[in-house]
Amino acid sequence: MTDIARQQLNEDIIRQFRSGGGHVGGQFAQTPLLLLTTTGAHTGAARTWPLAFQADGERLVVFAANGGRGTRPGWYHNLRANPVGTVEVGTESWEVTASVISGEDRARLWERQLVVSPRLAEFQAKLDWEIPVVALTRG
Repeated sequence: MTDIARQQLNEDIIRQFRSGGGHVGGQFAQTPLLLLTTTGAHTGAARTWPLAFQADGERLVVFAANGGRGTRPGWYHNLRANPVGTVEVGTESWEVTASVISGEDRARLWERQLVVSPRLAEFQAKLDWEIPVVALTRG
């Protein structure tokens, strides 16, 4: 998929998400999605991405796999530069602070995500770096 096609798909998903109260159709109909808005590390502009997530207690957990591409996703770079963002889940939105998860906590969350998203293992196999697991915590 080209970068332009991927951007168009993301824009379509964002529109569906917002007009459907947090629900989308198509290939992501059964996938828990959130919208993450970050501040561009270089531009300072607001950028929004639809991301699959899992809830872990009070935090939301996302995976910076970037579809197995050889680079980390833009949203990850943005959060490393400025860890404050906004999430939308369903019809609610709130500010979050991001932190990269490591160690046993990362391993537990990674294994749990592989159950519902086994393609993550394929993505990881293509890379020479560990896919970051990121916690989004309210406030």
